[in-house]
Amino acid sequence: MKTREVKIINQGLEDEMEVWGYRPCLWKMILVGVGAVCSGGLLLLLLYWLPEWGVKGTCTHTSLRDARTLLLRTTDEFRQWFRAKVHVMLAPGMKPFDSLDLQSAAQLPNGAGDHSISAVHGEHHGKFAHREPAQIHYFTHQNTKYYWNDVIQNFEFYKGLEDLKVSCASIRSEHSSGLSKTLQDYRMLFFGENEIAVRVPSLFKLLIKEVLNPFYIFQLFSVILWSVEDYYYYASAIVFMSVISIASSLYTIKKQYVMLRDMVAAHSVVRVSVCRGNKDIEQAMSTELVPGEVIVIPANGMIMPCDAVLIHGTCIVNESMLTGESVPVTKTSLPSSGEDAARSYDMEEHKRHTLFCGTQVIQTRFYAGELVKAVVVRTGFSTEKGQLVRSILYPKPTDFKLYRDAYLFLLCLVGVAGIGFIYTIILSVMNKVPAKIIIIESLDIVTITVPPALPAALTAGIVYAQRRLKRVGIFCISPQRINMCGQLNLVCFDKTGTLTEDGLDLWGIQRAEDGSFSPPESDAGKESLVNSAFVACMATCHSLTKIEGELAGDPLDLKMFGATGWILEEPTEEETALHNPIMPTVVRPPKHTIPEANQNNPLTQNMELSEISSCEIGIVRQFAFSSALQRMSVVVRRLGEKHMDAYLKGAPEVVASLCKQDTVPQSFTETLETYTRQGFRVIALAHRQLESKLSWHKVQSLSRDLIETNMEFLGLIIMQNKIKEETASVLQELRQANIRTLMVTGDNMLTAISVARDCGMIRAHERVIIADAVPPNDFQPASITWRYIENPAQTIKDNQTVEINLEEEVYDKQVSQEEQSYHFAVNGRAFAVITEHFPQLIQKLALGATVFARMAPDQKTQLVEVLQSIDYTVGMCGDGANDCGALKRAHSGISLSELEASVASPFTSSTSNISCVPNLIREGRAALITSFCVFKFMALSSIIQYLSATLLYSILSNLGDFQFLFIDIGIILIIVFTMSLNPAWKELVWRRPPSSLISGPLLCSVLTQVITCLVFQVLAFLLVQQQSWYEKWTPQSDACNVSSSSLSYSPNVTTPHDHKNIRNYENITLFYVSSFQYLAVAIVFSKGKPFRQPSYKNWPFMLSCIGLYTFLLFIMLHPVPAIDNFLEIVCVPHDWRVTLVIIVIVNAAVSFMLEILILDIILWRLVFRGNQGANCPAEPSTADTPQVANERWASSLLPRLFCRRNKPPRVRYMHLALELQDDADWPPKPSTVTYASDPQSHMSNPL
Repeated sequence: MKTREVKIINQGLEDEMEVWGYRPCLWKMILVGVGAVCSGGLLLLLLYWLPEWGVKGTCTHTSLRDARTLLLRTTDEFRQWFRAKVHVMLAPGMKPFDSLDLQSAAQLPNGAGDHSISAVHGEHHGKFAHREPAQIHYFTHQNTKYYWNDVIQNFEFYKGLEDLKVSCASIRSEHSSGLSKTLQDYRMLFFGENEIAVRVPSLFKLLIKEVLNPFYIFQLFSVILWSVEDYYYYASAIVFMSVISIASSLYTIKKQYVMLRDMVAAHSVVRVSVCRGNKDIEQAMSTELVPGEVIVIPANGMIMPCDAVLIHGTCIVNESMLTGESVPVTKTSLPSSGEDAARSYDMEEHKRHTLFCGTQVIQTRFYAGELVKAVVVRTGFSTEKGQLVRSILYPKPTDFKLYRDAYLFLLCLVGVAGIGFIYTIILSVMNKVPAKIIIIESLDIVTITVPPALPAALTAGIVYAQRRLKRVGIFCISPQRINMCGQLNLVCFDKTGTLTEDGLDLWGIQRAEDGSFSPPESDAGKESLVNSAFVACMATCHSLTKIEGELAGDPLDLKMFGATGWILEEPTEEETALHNPIMPTVVRPPKHTIPEANQNNPLTQNMELSEISSCEIGIVRQFAFSSALQRMSVVVRRLGEKHMDAYLKGAPEVVASLCKQDTVPQSFTETLETYTRQGFRVIALAHRQLESKLSWHKVQSLSRDLIETNMEFLGLIIMQNKIKEETASVLQELRQANIRTLMVTGDNMLTAISVARDCGMIRAHERVIIADAVPPNDFQPASITWRYIENPAQTIKDNQTVEINLEEEVYDKQVSQEEQSYHFAVNGRAFAVITEHFPQLIQKLALGATVFARMAPDQKTQLVEVLQSIDYTVGMCGDGANDCGALKRAHSGISLSELEASVASPFTSSTSNISCVPNLIREGRAALITSFCVFKFMALSSIIQYLSATLLYSILSNLGDFQFLFIDIGIILIIVFTMSLNPAWKELVWRRPPSSLISGPLLCSVLTQVITCLVFQVLAFLLVQQQSWYEKWTPQSDACNVSSSSLSYSPNVTTPHDHKNIRNYENITLFYVSSFQYLAVAIVFSKGKPFRQPSYKNWPFMLSCIGLYTFLLFIMLHPVPAIDNFLEIVCVPHDWRVTLVIIVIVNAAVSFMLEILILDIILWRLVFRGNQGANCPAEPSTADTPQVANERWASSLLPRLFCRRNKPPRVRYMHLALELQDDADWPPKPSTVTYASDPQSHMSNPL
């Protein structure tokens, strides 16, 4: 395939793909048809599993313009292939925003100019009569339509109105009158119905998709083969287990689809008022909306059915569906003049003017006689909500080593089966066995080696884990992810509602008087403070509003205002409609406050009731909170006073810098540091009396800089973001378990850092470095300023390193053992700039950052992907719909909400705190170890059976059907389903279970056991042939009574002739030896501590093992004729039976010794794990002194023997950690600036 023929679509975007064009080829299709018939449909299955082969096998390459089938491949690390069919559409134009000269149609009364665009074949009148319909090629991929563009010679997709690159001013002028019905119909051809439609696949489709899994196809092959051999019993058992497995899987998938559809459909179709021309307004269904339409937002609000930009009026919107923050947001209309209006409209840049799909408009405000109008910008899956639903419907595949290794391991077994397959054919041909028997027996060796029951066996452990999780209130809709939880080494937490309760609580106030602080006070609403400037500032300096009689706004403002006990009164609806700012919002103390004060305070006994009204304060002007300025202010007038006052609140350092220095207490810095060290959020207040000559009109035109100066410092408000009581202990448990924790929140940076300190994510002695990045402007490149905040009291050494949780503690000596002394904090804007302009820094930041604030939903998902790119196994814990993408993208997402997030999240917790996270990780670790145990046992049981069958094939014999049945169901299935029942260990340990099946310890474990089983089977096979009583068995043979010629033992004469040569002395010997081998390796592999409870606590497993041992020993030492007859076992002398007991005891002892001594002690502890890390608490040793001495010399000798010294780490974050240790410029020095222009990210001199 030539590289010049490859085109890229969605270039630079997250879903970037390469695309190739193909057209059907008749001769290739005929060849594939013939191949499919000859292979019994297997070729079609192969082409289904590999879409690229399917396209290349049936089509020939062509240009994209002429293509009828497209082959798509993602450009990310997964390189997924997709197939898409190209369709042709007839339309009067080539693009949705083409000018079709429809003036005449637009000017006709409603309905008179309406013609169905789809019927372009001559049915149109007027302007469409001579317009030749254009053929437009398009294809659909993951609910997005891509249209052919002749200019760029590639496919492109249309987002919406943004594609026109229109300025804000032109949206208000050119797009404010609405669309004609004809133009609306035309655009609908391209954008489709405005609906986020989640199609629930039929059960039949889901069944076909599930059944065509390679495992189930192999099971089907095995079942057919066994049926030919009359081995119906085990075939029936496999079929039964597969049906149960498929049914449960279908139920789960169907339930997920239905939940998602119901969540999306709840508000997706509503009636809306649409503008047709300047004044015509008609009712329409929201599904008919297209970009460019103008809709009217009703006064009582609505749930937005699309993304739209406001062009008239103001809206108060609840965006919690997108952001997770329940603070109502005020949306204003697009700027109509000035520099801002000339800018091209961009949804991200102009989000304060944009109403997003799925968000709730609570209330609207408008000018008298004007309607609140918005222009539709995006519809359907192009909207923000649509993108969120797409990310849930089509998540990127989660790469987990266990599943990749499982396929590799099975390939190895297939290789072993191939050897047996060839060996069987050669042996059978040499012995002139009939062709039918050769085919059946050689295929049978494949089904013996590759265990068809493996999927059911692996599923059993996960089902048990799922049941245990349900008992602790964790519900799972993606059971495969349980294993992934066992490998988590990093967990991201949302803040609000996850780590903390919702919002901030007022801890107290500390007023400043005469240049010094008064003692802290807990009650701001007490009577003595009613007339104070401090309380007046608390009561007025906010952005609260009343919605349906309830106060709404920033939680901090709500708490602050609520603490005063004052009342807020807004102008009536009629006054609001006039948008008359002369009618101010008024705040006043409750009426009972002053009379009570009068009774208790003799100085105010004679205050007249009319004076109460003098406490009323009208808010004349508001300067909204600015995160850049870190402050907000208001201008107010107290009733009855001639002058106005200015009140200011904000970050303490900022407020203090705007105040007269003689009003700022000398102990300001120390007091502030005392509070911040305790994790409090501190806000400072200030006041200034304005000149009496300032009129209302002058105040409206003054800039905030003129007002926010020469203030008088009033004091501090101390806020506490209450952390849930479980949070700190859970984070401490995760830290001790060597699991890194991050905070990813949509909240304010300083609040997030405060909470991180309070809950122990950032400890007291650790410093925080804020990476403050700004995008490039006219003359300056993008830059990052590194700001150190709240320097720790303890001296920090110059040698700073980040403590990285290394998976292999052998590197702990290379990585500094010093505690982490710094954490990066990054906000959403900086994250976007760094991702785009500093790609070389993003991974370094991800390695050392602990707080990510003001993160948008898609940025949370991007962060998870960045962390995964440096080989972290990432968990995400959140409670809002804004976490949906990240919850789905993470290896393991757990939602604390049962609403939108639970649809996206594999796990949902019924307890609304993070205590579910350690429970999930413990169960994940137990399930992962169980999977390893089951996989090893199933692989080894197949190899044991393979060895027995191969040895017996050498004498043209085999195990009998009922022997196979006893082994497969009586031993293997019972053991598999009970060995998975070990519950999780009661605490999280610092070690993580291995993530790979193809790892040294696990391969050594399996190989040593395979060799042991091979040696003892060959030994018993050869030994039986050396016995004095041994002869080639016939129905007349009687080894039990060699001296007598009479046929005293009836089982030997029950079968006149044995066609399959099952009954012989080698058969009974290998049957007994192998039966005990299954039990021995099951017990050896069924590991307990430190990830699972010990096996002796798993009573079903112990009872099964004891029962099977007892039964086998009994029938071996005391033969029962009926059982021997059933199992086709011949009689052997008692001495040989005792010899077999000795062989199986020695075999079991050797298996235990090899697993425990060699693997657990020498290989695992000393070679593969290395020394215990300094940053990891040492496990309590249960070893005796000789073992400790043995470990001491072995720890230095064995790694050299196995070439493990100084081997580079296998995962990227370890590489990065080691690199950063040697980087003298990392972390950047305080107040340095990094510019994007320098490829080496050179640090400039400190500012």
